[in-house]
Amino acid sequence: MVVWLRDLRVLRSEILMKVRVQFYAQLRDQIGMRELDIELVEGATVRDLLEKVYAQQPALRPHDKSILIGAGVEFVDRNYELKLGEEIAIMPPVQGG
Repeated sequence: MVVWLRDLRVLRSEILMKVRVQFYAQLRDQIGMRELDIELVEGATVRDLLEKVYAQQPALRPHDKSILIGAGVEFVDRNYELKLGEEIAIMPPVQGG
């Protein structure tokens, strides 16, 4: 899944970021959708994003321990703070033979 931080708006003195999440491979197949828009408060982490994704798509939660998360060309952990305009990729583990 790839995430784009789309825009900002203010709600009750909190700045909200609209995030577009794109799903790939078996994650996309499992939930039957390519993308999902999520709103998060400014300063939210990947962990916060995942919790909102899992709340809307609970079938993805069992994959939590195995997914890979990338920011730019680096892999990041769930404590990574999302930034406006950043692209986040969330993908199943890489398999090869």
